[in-house]
Amino acid sequence: MKKLIVENYRKMRSRLTDSAGRPSWIVSLIPFIVLAGVMVVVIRIFGADSLLGGSQVALLFSSGVVVAISMIFYKIPWNTFEDSICDNIRSVGNAVLILLLIGAIAGSWMISGIVPTLIYYGMKIITPCIFLFACCIISALISIMTGSSWTTIATVGVAMTGIGTALGYEPGWTAGAIISGAYFGDKISPLSDTTVLASSSSGTPLFTHIRYMMVTTVPSFVIAVITFLAVSLTHGSSDAARTEEFADSLLGTFNISPWLLVVPLLTGVLIARKVPAILTLFLAAVMAGITALIAQPDVIREVALGAENAVKGGALSFHDGVKGLMTAYYGRTDILTGNPALDELIATRGMTGMLNTVFLIICAVTFGGVLTGSGMMQSLTAMMARCVHRTVSAVAATVGTGVFCNMVTGDQYLSIIMTSSLYRKLFSDRGLESRLLSRSVEDSATVTSVLIPWNSCGMTQATVLKVATLDYLPYCIFNLVSPLMSVFVAATGYRIRYRNRLQAEQNVAGTK
Repeated sequence: MKKLIVENYRKMRSRLTDSAGRPSWIVSLIPFIVLAGVMVVVIRIFGADSLLGGSQVALLFSSGVVVAISMIFYKIPWNTFEDSICDNIRSVGNAVLILLLIGAIAGSWMISGIVPTLIYYGMKIITPCIFLFACCIISALISIMTGSSWTTIATVGVAMTGIGTALGYEPGWTAGAIISGAYFGDKISPLSDTTVLASSSSGTPLFTHIRYMMVTTVPSFVIAVITFLAVSLTHGSSDAARTEEFADSLLGTFNISPWLLVVPLLTGVLIARKVPAILTLFLAAVMAGITALIAQPDVIREVALGAENAVKGGALSFHDGVKGLMTAYYGRTDILTGNPALDELIATRGMTGMLNTVFLIICAVTFGGVLTGSGMMQSLTAMMARCVHRTVSAVAATVGTGVFCNMVTGDQYLSIIMTSSLYRKLFSDRGLESRLLSRSVEDSATVTSVLIPWNSCGMTQATVLKVATLDYLPYCIFNLVSPLMSVFVAATGYRIRYRNRLQAEQNVAGTK
């Protein structure tokens, strides 16, 4: 009887093991199924707050499932998992530092008046006959400067939704224009956590990733803005007094001046000269801090002392200047303008606002680490590699996986990390550059998250804009076109290079 049990166990184990002795791809799917199930529960319970800890716990629980299966059935020692986790965490150290600097920039660029100046001048271009076009452009500019599509949509987006309703625009069209612009800016902004995450998880330098994305992102955005302009031009005119109210509140709170835009211009020069991302972001934060002390002393004083204790006018003391500036770099800033929507827009959380993302990254790379240590990641990659024979199919598979992960996990951060992890070795083995992987991931996982009703992004934006996800989905032109553009450009072969000639020849031979 004992021999029969052992023999049956060995047969079952052989069926659940691939040719390399790793867990089969069927077994390797179990942790993902568990993660999807737990994420459904987390999102139903916590909603948009799932990123505050629920998603992280789901990742750690799924990591435990991987370890349990591997140690019990495949006798993999714990040291293997520990080493793999540590290697993964070391690989994202650079990304964590960048995220903290992004938080510092978000605060300093806001209190210095840089972002408010951009918003103020942007608001001036809104007229009914170009409303949707202006919504898209303004949302894009603000999202580029802040690096956050959520912040843009939850503040300026809400104001624009009200304006659109007053102008007689369908809520779906207005929401689609706002979301298209916000996600375009989020996608190409070096301040965006998703952009940093996509580049770091695929092993691509940040600015290399951003420049390469322009090949697919700019045409997609052009198609979107042309569509919104055409629809706007066929629309009648109406009152836009709410826009003026918003602009007046900005003017009454900040010293608005085009000179403040020198800092983003200098930052652009640093990016163009390929200065390392960490150094560029550090200098951008320093320049914004100096600008804030010179141009916005009243704002600095309010951040340091609070709105109820701050007195406008007079010289800024050393104590208040240092306290206000440091608070903007690392903590929450609340500035009262008399306009609730504007108050929410200019409120920032500094470095502390990035800690949930850092928490998520650490848990996600832990999940990726145990998948790698168990051999499950390699097993899944090998299975997918058998289905990928050409560059375009590799890109199409990556895009499809990004969308699928958004549907299964309900979160864009998890989708970015999981898709990058699944295809990183495959792209390397095919001789394809990592920037092609990072671009394909952003063209899918980042922009489609908001189109899925049960995804945290889709739920959040539908709640904030008060427009159902399926109602605005057909009008999110940029988000719909981006995945298709990624596959189309890959099919043309434009700017797709192999790391060396030998690998190129091997790749071509593999397609025959």
